[in-house]
Amino acid sequence: MSVGALSENVSRLRKARDLSQERLAESASVGVDTVARIEQGLRVTCRPATLRRLAAALDVTVDVLLGQTTTRDSADLDVAPLRCAITAGHHIPGLHDDTGAAREGVTAHVLLSDAHQAWRAYVDGRHAELIHVLPELLTVSRQLIDIAGCDDKARAYRALSTAYRVSAGLAGRLDLDDLAWTAAERGLDAARYSDAPDEESAITIRYLTWTLVRQGRFEQAERVAVQAAEQIQPAMFDQNDTRAGVFGNLLFNAASAALFSGNSARAERLLAEAHAAAVRTQRDTANEAAIFGPRVVAFQRVELIAHSGDAAHALHQAGTVPASRGSVPAFWESGHRLRLAAAAMDVRRHKLALSLLDEARSLAPDWARRQPLGIATMRRLVDCAPRRQGAPFSELARHYNVVPA
Repeated sequence: MSVGALSENVSRLRKARDLSQERLAESASVGVDTVARIEQGLRVTCRPATLRRLAAALDVTVDVLLGQTTTRDSADLDVAPLRCAITAGHHIPGLHDDTGAAREGVTAHVLLSDAHQAWRAYVDGRHAELIHVLPELLTVSRQLIDIAGCDDKARAYRALSTAYRVSAGLAGRLDLDDLAWTAAERGLDAARYSDAPDEESAITIRYLTWTLVRQGRFEQAERVAVQAAEQIQPAMFDQNDTRAGVFGNLLFNAASAALFSGNSARAERLLAEAHAAAVRTQRDTANEAAIFGPRVVAFQRVELIAHSGDAAHALHQAGTVPASRGSVPAFWESGHRLRLAAAAMDVRRHKLALSLLDEARSLAPDWARRQPLGIATMRRLVDCAPRRQGAPFSELARHYNVVPA
């Protein structure tokens, strides 16, 4: 048993449950002095019965009390059907699509509408819905490609590419990086046969580079993103929002990769290029192609500053973020608050951090609760709390999985 882990976890769980030491001792039928000495690290041994009673009073298992298991719930979803749908295909004997899954009367236009709805669910963080709909969308898109004429075939390839991209994004959110790579790579293959091969390929490469960043392959991620951005870079007076958005998002990925590889100056230059493109668009847009605009670029700049370790500057820079002129998805807004909450903790502005965590939860509840940054920041808040903080604090701790719900 790790005495340090026990000490930290009893204190953290007690405060997150909004219990005083006296109330915990009463619920566990142990002495108040026992609880106090455990939390102070002065109690170096505990009887099994004491551990069981404390765990029961805190509504966790003994393993959780000892820090031997995780309380995150990101593995709750059954991804087996999605994994099968992503990896199926005619090119592998025995892994072809089940013909019984086909839907009668499905057209390419219907598939494109379904793909758009899947993307909306992804943006809204409706993960359980995506797990249900994506396998059929992938399967039916491939089936239509096999039987459609030339124009419908190209549109079906676009729907398939979108479905693979959304699958890659979802797999990444669930920490399944290898599955995310497979989905994005297959999405790129589909994009090349779509009715907009250049744009669809560039969009899909965003997901590939994002996966490379998640895998720690920063130099490769930056190189791939920059080369793709160069191929789609809009001209000076190009008013195509889609092209500008894809270009800017690729630069976001390149800037993140540059920053993580230790080159903050190059990251700044890449973001400056993205900012120039955003200024020309004059508004924020969110669609399957990209999430981009002046406010979105400003979010990225704040994140770059925070990642560089200057929390105070990041909080100051956040005050210069322009209001949205268009559409910014809730999960982007939520992610911005999580980044600021972590920065607020770094400069010991605990009330501000708590307020920002609450805002992030309100904006995108299911998405926010799964974010490692939000979980870590809430855990820091609980650890810093000198005493119980009340029911709202306790509820926020449960939301961010600092204690099991």
